[in-house]
Amino acid sequence: MLRLEPRVSHSSLAAWLSPLLAMLFTALTGALIFMALGKSAGTTLYLYFIDPLTTSSSLSEVAVKAGPLILIGIGLSIGFRAGVWNIGAEGQYILGALFGSSLAVYFHESTNPWILPAMLLLGILGGMVWAAIPALLKTRFNSNEILVSLMLVYVAELLLIHLVQGPWRNPQGWGFPGTRMFPDAALMPMLFRGYRFHLGSVIAFLIPILAWIILSRSRFGYSIRVFGSAPLAARYSGINPKKMIWISLLAGGGFAGLAGIIEATSTIGQLMPKISPGYGFTAIIVAFLGRLDPRGVLLAGMIIAVTYIGGENAHVSAGLPKAVTGLFQGIILFYLLAFDLLTHYRVRFISRTAGAS
Repeated sequence: MLRLEPRVSHSSLAAWLSPLLAMLFTALTGALIFMALGKSAGTTLYLYFIDPLTTSSSLSEVAVKAGPLILIGIGLSIGFRAGVWNIGAEGQYILGALFGSSLAVYFHESTNPWILPAMLLLGILGGMVWAAIPALLKTRFNSNEILVSLMLVYVAELLLIHLVQGPWRNPQGWGFPGTRMFPDAALMPMLFRGYRFHLGSVIAFLIPILAWIILSRSRFGYSIRVFGSAPLAARYSGINPKKMIWISLLAGGGFAGLAGIIEATSTIGQLMPKISPGYGFTAIIVAFLGRLDPRGVLLAGMIIAVTYIGGENAHVSAGLPKAVTGLFQGIILFYLLAFDLLTHYRVRFISRTAGAS
């Protein structure tokens, strides 16, 4: 019979080795899956994890994919550190894209250089507005923020579909759902000719550095850590729990909204019924793979972005279904949670007679 017993102390080394072991076991499991599908394990693993890092073009695509994952992951990690479980970042991402894109939709001929900064601010506001709903219900009625934020994802998706198929539909789009193409002034500047690497990616790579400084060197970061690890002690030390819940959810919503409007103004250039491959949910894996540390989130975002580009390579070159990418990400999360469990608990074998006594 097996029993889990809490460890008296937790090794920080084991906590950081856990993601590395999760990646290793994911690769081994992937090799078995590829062989079961009749594919060469070595070739397919190369397509997934190595080929996206071999050319400047693929590296540019990895950076573009990593941007929204990093931004959303940073916001989620703040909430998770505080013990506030925002699972609705996908909806906040969509609302950020909707709020910010409204300027480009209604001022589609604008050449004003301030339209893009205004769209970014509106995107942040949109994500925060959507995150404020579970924050209000949590602090006012003690509702479950997991369920509320998750259900709001579907509301956001339906709202997006309604707008791009109705009031915001491009009148010159031959009936296809989607808004007008954004004016040039409302698009993210591309930094290198022939590549999609843009200013939004630079923003996404700079924010983790700023977030790490704030979380590790400020009173605010200390309050977040204390509230997440010892809520009762935090209350006695004067930390307002409702304020922490609001800050955590608004931070997650703001970063998700920023990711949404950056994506709309860079790689898409308009609003469409589907503007995300599930970044808001995948960023949960990014946050935990990065150990809720901004530096780790930055690295984890790059790793998960590699699986996106690698999945496209494997789909084209090896004929694998695109769903394998989601399978990989799920396996990473499974192993990560498993190794985290062993980091905090030890497994003891006990006999049935000992258990009965």
